[in-house]
Amino acid sequence: MQAYKLTLKLLFTVMLLVVTSSTVIAEEMDGKKVAFDRKKGNCLACHVMDNGDMAGNIGPPLIVMKARFPDRAALKAQIWDATVKNKISIMPPFGKHKILTDNEIEKLIDYLYTL
Repeated sequence: MQAYKLTLKLLFTVMLLVVTSSTVIAEEMDGKKVAFDRKKGNCLACHVMDNGDMAGNIGPPLIVMKARFPDRAALKAQIWDATVKNKISIMPPFGKHKILTDNEIEKLIDYLYTL
């Protein structure tokens, strides 16, 4: 009986881990879709990133993003309106001009932190 209970607990734990990891992967995929969507984030127009096709080279490559932006709020501010830090930035103010919703920006940041 003890072995049966242990097996059930182990099975439940594994199922919980699978569901949790699937949710994280789905969120990252949503963020990747935003980044790669030519009508939304369109990050590829200016940035080399994550095996993107026809990537631009106007902006810096989107790599090691957690190291470059350890403060999540700083990365969000950059995406929201890059002209705050650089008045002549050509990066669109994605949040300020409502190109992306706040939720889309959050998902994008989740994805960028995987790069």
